[in-house]
Amino acid sequence: MKKILLFVLVIALMTSMLLIGISCKEKAAEKGELIGVTMPTKSLQRWNQDGDNMKKQLEAKGYTVDLQYAENDVNAQLSQLENQITMGCKVLVIASIDGSALSEVLKKAVDAGIQSIAYDRLIMETPDVDYYTSFDNFKVGALQGTYIEEALGLADGAGPFNIELFAGSPDDNNATLFNNGAMSIIQQYIDSGQLVVVSGQTDFLTIATPAWKSETAQARMDNLITANYAGDTKLDVVLCPNDSTAIGVIAALDNVGYGSADKPYPVITGQDCDIANVLAMIDGKQSMSVFKDTRTLAAQAVDMVDAIMKGEEVPVNDTSTYDNGVKIVPSFLCVPVFANADNYKEILIDSGYYTEDQLTK
Repeated sequence: MKKILLFVLVIALMTSMLLIGISCKEKAAEKGELIGVTMPTKSLQRWNQDGDNMKKQLEAKGYTVDLQYAENDVNAQLSQLENQITMGCKVLVIASIDGSALSEVLKKAVDAGIQSIAYDRLIMETPDVDYYTSFDNFKVGALQGTYIEEALGLADGAGPFNIELFAGSPDDNNATLFNNGAMSIIQQYIDSGQLVVVSGQTDFLTIATPAWKSETAQARMDNLITANYAGDTKLDVVLCPNDSTAIGVIAALDNVGYGSADKPYPVITGQDCDIANVLAMIDGKQSMSVFKDTRTLAAQAVDMVDAIMKGEEVPVNDTSTYDNGVKIVPSFLCVPVFANADNYKEILIDSGYYTEDQLTK
């Protein structure tokens, strides 16, 4: 009798454990497959928007998302990616801090059967990145250069005008593309003397802004003003590759009295349409900013993840441009536009990207 009772208890326990196991599997299935998303930093508005948009859209498709921010610390981002591989993420979406620092961790991802998508910043020097999605980054720079050309009437022979050049972070491949795009428009005017770089600083590494930091751009602009514009020399235009550098440049100009009738702000470019910069455009401090709708880019990344997970053909529209030093990375490029004080309502408010309250002081 005791043996029969023991047998019944063992069967009951095994059945209970089986049911618990089934229940756990059902819960895991309900949650969906795990996708890893790593962003560079929370200190810039646009990366918060990118991360949030991607997480929401992936979750709407039934995936579980591990979203991480590395605060511009390369080692932290490497650690986050290692953890995501260990956690069993099926796809990694990576906006890299240093595009050349991920070769080893991506090799581990490949060995684990995990595919990766470089998000907005191309991952360099590795065969182990599968796809890339971004905006047409050369065109971003070309839009900035074209704005300068048209604002100053350069194509009509106007000039000379004094210009200073800023570039992005040298460890970000996009910074080179932005700069190349802008220079494809304005280099001819520098060569002709219609644009004069008073400081003489034109080399990419000299004008680069490590980590895209506003304070670094401000410190360099402070030095440029002191060395080249302390007297009556007028500064007419500043090429800024993005909004964080533009904010630093504007702060430096504010400190020395720009914004008066005698000392108007120069033409200042930007990129990302951060709220602070849109307000600066409305105030007449910043001239334009290239708008890259993070909703569009996030949606494209989500479509690529979804295609990978379903074993379908991954959507790309460029298979020749983005060479990471080892391979041409299949890419999908979204189209940027520019916003200024004349059209920001149509582009930013009417589209639902911002509310009118967000752009009111």
